[in-house]
Amino acid sequence: MFKRHNIRKQFLVIAVAAAANIATLPAFAETELKTDDDKVSYGLGMMISDRVLSNYGEIDYDLLLEGIKAQNSGGPTLITIEEAQTVLQAQQEREAAEKAAEAGKAGEAYLAANAAKEGVTVTDTGLQYEILTQGDGPKPTLEDTVSVHYVGTLLDGREFDSSVARGEPASFPLKGVIPGWTEALQLMNVGSKHLLTIPSDLAYGERGAGELIGPGATLIFEVELLEIKQ
Repeated sequence: MFKRHNIRKQFLVIAVAAAANIATLPAFAETELKTDDDKVSYGLGMMISDRVLSNYGEIDYDLLLEGIKAQNSGGPTLITIEEAQTVLQAQQEREAAEKAAEAGKAGEAYLAANAAKEGVTVTDTGLQYEILTQGDGPKPTLEDTVSVHYVGTLLDGREFDSSVARGEPASFPLKGVIPGWTEALQLMNVGSKHLLTIPSDLAYGERGAGELIGPGATLIFEVELLEIKQ
């Protein structure tokens, strides 16, 4: 629900990312780790592979090693670090656009089906909400800070965030959250609980958020408005 900053760009990623291809190489069972330095070197290779394997596709492992050796030697390299950063960023943007397009199609289908359900209201912005419990308290304004309990899930049912699970309500100014929340909470009376279905453009858009909320994701929140903070 909260706003997020852009990811940092690091050149090291473009080198270690190629370790994703390491899974296709034969195991070197005959290798011996005789010293702690050997174990550190081998362990770093394992960690590199583990961290990037799920984020990158097929990359040439030989070129990875060649790039590491060239950079480490201080000699000439085939491309500059700046060029490497540009290439990596372009690749990430292409992949994000592809994921956003796929998620967008799934979101459109879900929103269309959900809008036809009894009890679901669709606002002019495309926000969808269903009143689960109707409270009788006041409604917050854009200038207010509120306290809520909420559970956030993806379209496939996976839970990505929950104040309920943490056992502590979340408090925030309405200006400091995603547009879908800002709009939805102003429609709620204190004591109400709504089921929100938030299109991507009212959530995190093509940038996504964290590991679970991908680009273009439509999000579902069960939100209970507890109080307007004084």
